[in-house]
Amino acid sequence: MAFTEIKKGIYWVGANHPERKFFDELFPLPEGTSYNSYIVKGTEKIALIDTVDPVKADELIANLRELNVERLDYIISNHAEQDHSGSIPRILELYPGAKVVTNAKCKTMLMDLLDLKDENFALVGENEALDLGGKTLKFVLAPWVHWPETMFTYVAEEKILFTCDFLGSHESFGGTYDEEDGKRYFAEIMLPYRAFFRTHLERVAGMDLEMIAPSHGPIIGEPAKIIGLHREWASERVKNKALIAYVSMHGSTEKMVRHLENALAKKGIETKVFDVAKTGFEGVSSELLDSATVVFASAVVLNEAHPALLYAAHAINILKPKAKFYTIIGSYGWAATHAEQIKGALGNFKSAELIAPVFAKGTPKEADYAKLDALADEIAKRHAGI
Repeated sequence: MAFTEIKKGIYWVGANHPERKFFDELFPLPEGTSYNSYIVKGTEKIALIDTVDPVKADELIANLRELNVERLDYIISNHAEQDHSGSIPRILELYPGAKVVTNAKCKTMLMDLLDLKDENFALVGENEALDLGGKTLKFVLAPWVHWPETMFTYVAEEKILFTCDFLGSHESFGGTYDEEDGKRYFAEIMLPYRAFFRTHLERVAGMDLEMIAPSHGPIIGEPAKIIGLHREWASERVKNKALIAYVSMHGSTEKMVRHLENALAKKGIETKVFDVAKTGFEGVSSELLDSATVVFASAVVLNEAHPALLYAAHAINILKPKAKFYTIIGSYGWAATHAEQIKGALGNFKSAELIAPVFAKGTPKEADYAKLDALADEIAKRHAGI
């Protein structure tokens, strides 16, 4: 995709990556993603805001050449993660006079990650500014969104905020912001840091903005609407909803899952079910975001919980979900040994209450189904208080 002018003198020069399958080699990317890099041209200076993943560096360079960027004074690095910083060395080779402008924490991380030298940098702090001539870059420190060194860049004259990962989505640049994609992106990247996120969101909400330009996904032309969505996602509120992640080897655990799903539905509880052995983590994060209860359901394999379920449990755990309750169900052949393993993967569930697990020996019997009905009753009772 060629460069695109988004405001007078401000251009997108990044790259779409629709063929990318996973983010952090963990979360599926059904639509791929984009790496948004921007040129800001003043009457005296030119700045590049963020770069792209190194696999797409040639596209960034082609866009700079097509835009006839013969001189670059500054490379603004809002975030050290390599999908945004990784092409800085290539850009410095092309524009050896450019300075990497960032904060002190980000400088340290860039030197570690990219082997940059001290002389490559010019440091800025909170509310410091760079005058490009008719366009002023003002810097806003935003630590723990989602790394400790993140910052935003604000162009006051154009009322546009460059937020890097903050308020982004895993979509191609050039489209329209999709709420479901944005929700999934928030859940998989920002959810563990939602307390910090809320603070920075209110700072952004108080700014005079016409446009938000993240480094993943489309430009946001309705800041107030998107800020409102993120206020809800970043809150501690959950819904009358349960998420069930399960693995069943010979059908017994799946029978238990389907019975519990129906029992919860009869209680008016929205239930989302994922066979994580077949679909991996796809779809889980978005539904996890506002689920009050998480149910982990596993068969026993080689006397342990199924590895695919443990993988999902660990992935759910690192997102630090808002869930108020959790429980474990499943079938076993001769020993129900897997509950402690699953609980051991859930260190971030300290504030969630464990509801008594239910296990069936072999295929579930009437007594087992009765226990699952009682579990549904107990979940409904707990949900009444949320």
